[in-house]
Amino acid sequence: MTRLQFLVPLVAGTLLLAACDGGSRQQSSPRADAQGRLHYGELSFDACALKGPGGESVEAQCAKLAVPENHDAPDGRRIELALAMIPAQGLAEADPIFLIAGGPGQSAIESYPMVRSAFADVRRNRHVLLLDARGTGGSNPLHCPEFSDEGFLADPANDTPEALTRLTEACRDRLQADSDLRYYTTGDHVRDLDLVRRKLGVERINLVGVSYGTRVAQQYAATYPEQTRTVVLDSVVPNSLVLGQDHARNLEDALDAQFERCRQTEACVSNLGDPRTQLAQVRERLQAGGIAPVRYRDPVSGEWREEVPRFAHLASLLRMYAYQPSMAATLPLLLHEASQQRYESLLAQSRMLTGQMNDAMAMGMGLSVSCSEDAAEFGDAAGDDGTVLGPLLVETLRNQCAVWPKGARAENFRQPLAGAVPLLAISGELDPVTPPRYGDEVVASLSNARHLVLPGQGHSVLGTGCMPKLFAQFVESADASALDGKCLERLTAQPPFAGNYGWEP
Repeated sequence: MTRLQFLVPLVAGTLLLAACDGGSRQQSSPRADAQGRLHYGELSFDACALKGPGGESVEAQCAKLAVPENHDAPDGRRIELALAMIPAQGLAEADPIFLIAGGPGQSAIESYPMVRSAFADVRRNRHVLLLDARGTGGSNPLHCPEFSDEGFLADPANDTPEALTRLTEACRDRLQADSDLRYYTTGDHVRDLDLVRRKLGVERINLVGVSYGTRVAQQYAATYPEQTRTVVLDSVVPNSLVLGQDHARNLEDALDAQFERCRQTEACVSNLGDPRTQLAQVRERLQAGGIAPVRYRDPVSGEWREEVPRFAHLASLLRMYAYQPSMAATLPLLLHEASQQRYESLLAQSRMLTGQMNDAMAMGMGLSVSCSEDAAEFGDAAGDDGTVLGPLLVETLRNQCAVWPKGARAENFRQPLAGAVPLLAISGELDPVTPPRYGDEVVASLSNARHLVLPGQGHSVLGTGCMPKLFAQFVESADASALDGKCLERLTAQPPFAGNYGWEP
């Protein structure tokens, strides 16, 4: 055996022992050929760079895998899935980590640069695999540009149910030309994940799901328990949750918590007034209409734009801002300005956030998931009366799903994950989308699980504070009970803004 065969160089300076390595690493591991191409099991990878929204770049290895669009019809139409690997920094264990992105509709590959710091410790001895769910990113993406901020939000005529249905049908008809929208569900993604595992030649994997990705992770662990080594759920979606059903009430609870922090901060309430009162005033004025167009500067391009402020701008802004307490801290200031009929910040921030969301989310894939798995269980949303969103989200999804193709879901889809799989759930205390009670619900049915709540934090918290180290320790030990979570107690929420200068000390 030559020295080249014994020590195989991998990207970013990583060295993996090849065939002579003993122990668990004798299972399939990446190897480079004479041309420098990486082979992992049956898959071949090429060097690539993952680009983040801020221009950051992450070195990786990328591959494509053709799979049946309908797994039960292997001779039918095939689609390509995009896969990326971030190699371990040292000698890799045999069980890699699979990151499952949220949404539904978000790309794991596109998301990774934003969360890479969360994986700094766990990558010391494990590869990280990023499979774009079918319908997202580089895996036959199902985007709906019909709902871009250039069209949907810019035109007040789109506020009607008829317009919503028309736009949904337009996206459906365009996508159906080369995609069967029934086969882009959680169950299809689960089968794709296990196909990749088998192609890599590994026996077990570690799952990390974020937001909607936690639904996928639980469904995978229930379907393939012997192939699941550990599960990490960040911002937990229990199997019992009907996506969209609780959102208005959860948002209202989160806003109450944020607004109470302003009331308890003398500078905030004295300078800006009560944000709950101002929210009611702004909402009433926007819903009444009759507001003249407002000129504002696009926060991304710097161009001047003109739009009529509408309730849709406020609703989208509240939904997006509430995800992160650092952003929600500016809400009292924004509502104060809008209550004085200064809408420039409202329009600018709404445009920026909805634009980012449209770029990041494949709405067609999201509709295939929600309409196949949740639409039949939408209630009448009577519990949303009195909330700022009211029944808007549920009614919107109900109208869209009335015309969107629907796939199947597993018979035991709503059953809680049970058994002894090692599982760590983490939640942000102020998360308006997946509040901590969801994490409590999931761990209650498991014998080897633990739930950590991060004080003062919002949605998606794996990279916050000491959480990356706790994450790595859990994956290494597969024992959540052994973690010392006291380091999380140092976390606090960002103070609410008291003016354009920020918060007061």
